[in-house]
Amino acid sequence: MEIKVVRKVLDVNERMAEQNRRRFAEKGIFVLNVMSSPGSGKTSVLVKSLQHMMPEIRPAVIVGDICTSNDADRLSVTGSPVVQVNTDEFGGDCHLAAHVIEKAAEDIDLDAIDLLIVENVGNLVCPAEFDIGEDARAVVLSVTEGEDKPLKYPLMFRECNAAVLNKTDLLPYLDYDIKAAEENILQIHPDMPVFKMSAKTGEGLEPWIEWIKAQIRAKKTVCKD
Repeated sequence: MEIKVVRKVLDVNERMAEQNRRRFAEKGIFVLNVMSSPGSGKTSVLVKSLQHMMPEIRPAVIVGDICTSNDADRLSVTGSPVVQVNTDEFGGDCHLAAHVIEKAAEDIDLDAIDLLIVENVGNLVCPAEFDIGEDARAVVLSVTEGEDKPLKYPLMFRECNAAVLNKTDLLPYLDYDIKAAEENILQIHPDMPVFKMSAKTGEGLEPWIEWIKAQIRAKKTVCKD
């Protein structure tokens, strides 16, 4: 019985995700679902990314957290429209589902943006299981988390289209093998781009920004056709 209930929930989510995907495609918006464990520096990566992309790229952000608006407050300083979703209002879910994105998008002027970033709830398991109507997924992993995280949480890395290895400025102070971390990521998802950067210093940020811009251009080309 439990398996049937779970399947029903996922089926409903899939249908809503497809509705979201069609809606965003009609507007020519590239949607990026960014996921990570808590403390990876995901918000810092996004703040720095928005600062480097605007005003050339017109972004908006939906932020998922169980409680507080701390991350949304930090992101709003960039001038980008930000919508906060707190999952404690509906049971403290460890992920954002498609119907939540549909509702949050009502507070965004979709005609005024090129890029919608969803900063998912900090978790390396649940968010990977739920399609929200995104075009691509990225996972942020910090060098303070251990090289074996891709092997421990393979679904997350298998489902993502890009990986960010953040906090590289800390490497001189850590016993961390960044080459092994990258090899573990590629073992799970061969050929996935891995961007090594420091959100604090900005070092290594440009290739990540260029990747996002390329996805936006490709989405607009497909939508025009």
